[in-house]
Amino acid sequence: MTRKFLWGIIILLLVTNLTTVAIWMIERNNALPSPMGVEVNTDEPVATIGKEEIFYEEWVKDLEANYGKKALEELVNREVVSQLAKEEDIEINDKLVEREISLLFTMEGPLTEKQIEAKRKEWEKEIRYRLTLEELLTKDIEVESGEVESYYNDYKGQYDFKESIQLSHIVLPDKQTAEKVYDELEAGASFAALAREYTMDEETKANGGYLGYYTENDTFLLEEYYNKAMEMEEHTYSEPFLGGTGTVILYLHRKLPDITFEYEELEHHIQRELALEQIEPAISAKSLWNEKDVKWIFDE
Repeated sequence: MTRKFLWGIIILLLVTNLTTVAIWMIERNNALPSPMGVEVNTDEPVATIGKEEIFYEEWVKDLEANYGKKALEELVNREVVSQLAKEEDIEINDKLVEREISLLFTMEGPLTEKQIEAKRKEWEKEIRYRLTLEELLTKDIEVESGEVESYYNDYKGQYDFKESIQLSHIVLPDKQTAEKVYDELEAGASFAALAREYTMDEETKANGGYLGYYTENDTFLLEEYYNKAMEMEEHTYSEPFLGGTGTVILYLHRKLPDITFEYEELEHHIQRELALEQIEPAISAKSLWNEKDVKWIFDE
């Protein structure tokens, strides 16, 4: 995984957290329930520790003192980037966004379809914001075309995303036990719960049989597992089959497809990445404020 992608993940998480705080601070004066997802009664403590109580106003004052300025700054950043992006007619490569989303999913455990959709929306918003910000910050920086092509030839493999499958399994001692477990699945039992009860694989037992994400040529993935997974739909389990050290029931959580790029699709993106190296560590949307005549309450 590249340093630039790790930086992107850090920024994504920071921006998401600051935006949540900003929205909370704006909405708290207009409505309770709060955006934290709980009803708030300002006459009652929000927490009790022994005989000590913490009330809503104390909680919010602490948030404002520690995060208020940063949260407002992030809201201003987003609006400045949005306005400038429209003026500059900036478009972000959809395949690059999808590649980053796929990479982020491979860092997650099993998710429900609802959770998948929520994370996809959240990540796409933050990735597009970050890439748009990078585009604005580097638009006037020159990078030689030969340098871009040379970088592509050296590192083009790091941009492709290999098809990945997310799996869980239950390993059983014989066909009779496997059929019993399969019947319980058919009756609506939880795959993870059955794995914790029946599987012979001690390494995955506590995690409900969860194995993780694998690519086709992963040395830790049994060929029988890959072949079976390729026949399955997402969020389904297989019939029992022989695999590894026993009879297996496989669960396919996700199947993320290949994402590959030609040079022409990456040329501008690499140019932007190389340009970013010329301005690090000063990567901030605040440097764009003077283009939109920003005024805020923290002005001296």
